[in-house]
Amino acid sequence: MSRIVLIEDNYQNARLAAKVLQRAGHEVLLAETGEEGLTAAFSQNPDLILIDFGLPDIDGQTVVALLRQQENLNATPIIAFTAWPEATAYEMMRAYGCDGVITKPIDTRNLAEQISGFLSSAEMNT
Repeated sequence: MSRIVLIEDNYQNARLAAKVLQRAGHEVLLAETGEEGLTAAFSQNPDLILIDFGLPDIDGQTVVALLRQQENLNATPIIAFTAWPEATAYEMMRAYGCDGVITKPIDTRNLAEQISGFLSSAEMNT
């Protein structure tokens, strides 16, 4: 079972994604703000972090930069979880230092498989 921190301020998006991932056997820790997400990531040492860029307190780029400064999170995949158009999302993903992107609205049939792919890639790189 993988531990995932999901940083998402939209309650419906967060609950739907968490439900899908929990059904696939993952432990999901929800955070509604960047501050809560940082606290969860620093204390829980997750296997993967999903982050929305449009957070109410700290912008996603700053959160990703702070996560990347933590030695214990260097190899942790950080996946952009965004409603931006796909081309823009990929540009932002690269600029922000994320390892991948999942666009919203999510495809509940493929979300768990997408996450498994990111986790597998991370395991191969360690």
